[in-house]
Amino acid sequence: MRELELRVPGEPPLAGTLTLPDASPTPLPAVLLAAGSGPIDRDSNHRRMRFDVTRQLAHTLAAAGIASLRYDKRGVGASPGDWRAAGLSDNVDDLGRAHDTLAARPEVDPARIALAGHSEGALLAAALAARGGRAGNGIAGVVLLSMSATPGEQLLRWQARQIGPTLPAPVRALLRLFRIDLEAKVAANHARIKATTTDVARIGGARVNARWHREFLAHDPRGDLARLHLPVLALTGEKDLQVPAGDLDAIAATVPGPVEVHRVPDLTHTLRRQAGPASLRAYHAELRSPVDPEVLRTVVDWCSRTLGVTADSAPPVNPL
Repeated sequence: MRELELRVPGEPPLAGTLTLPDASPTPLPAVLLAAGSGPIDRDSNHRRMRFDVTRQLAHTLAAAGIASLRYDKRGVGASPGDWRAAGLSDNVDDLGRAHDTLAARPEVDPARIALAGHSEGALLAAALAARGGRAGNGIAGVVLLSMSATPGEQLLRWQARQIGPTLPAPVRALLRLFRIDLEAKVAANHARIKATTTDVARIGGARVNARWHREFLAHDPRGDLARLHLPVLALTGEKDLQVPAGDLDAIAATVPGPVEVHRVPDLTHTLRRQAGPASLRAYHAELRSPVDPEVLRTVVDWCSRTLGVTADSAPPVNPL
């Protein structure tokens, strides 16, 4: 494969990487990759945690003869701006600009572009495809990895209920000692955020992306899912503490187009497997391993079928 640096025009411009498979006839089918929430770069990496989801997806797709584009969010990596000042709707707009940039590339077939998002990126992908109604903005399909079908405020309170029992024993003891109800504390912070009017606000002594939170708290993904008349792949792990795996049933029931769902045993929100009870404390250890091969294989196989990639058109894959 080969990788080209490019800029997504607009305000602010976004820095990205176009990954192209070698030895494949052009124009190529392509996938636009959207990373998760917060200050995450084009590879799905945070300065404290390297998820590396979109980079590994891009390289696996290239081995199957599919191009891809991934990009740094506002104020992250080589993209200017302030990620804290961007709302959820801004992030959807940015994904739309990236789609237009990818569709305009001479190496890419604009009629064979799919979206693939992880976590918040899945919400953005569903929202962008839904904007086009039955036409789907010319998008050929959508991959939703660890996507919630729960309204934002309910989801964050569900997360608090799941995460509390997984905290270290000394932390749980302190919460009990000071009679701190984690879910109630989250709800109180939500009330403070909803009372703000600025893009960025100080909550509990920390600067937070208040506009994004206000939009996320009010967002019900089922509205976008109900407008997806195109093929959809949804995959969530059974040990995901940030998205209910049961939301796959809601996705399957809500999407009017052809939908394929996968509930993967032992898989967490990082798209890696975790032994034992689900716990956030295991994230750092599991992130030393690559993205689960079954996840990569499922996404690439679905994209190949959806985008019309045949064995004859895919490049040869060198054995390891």
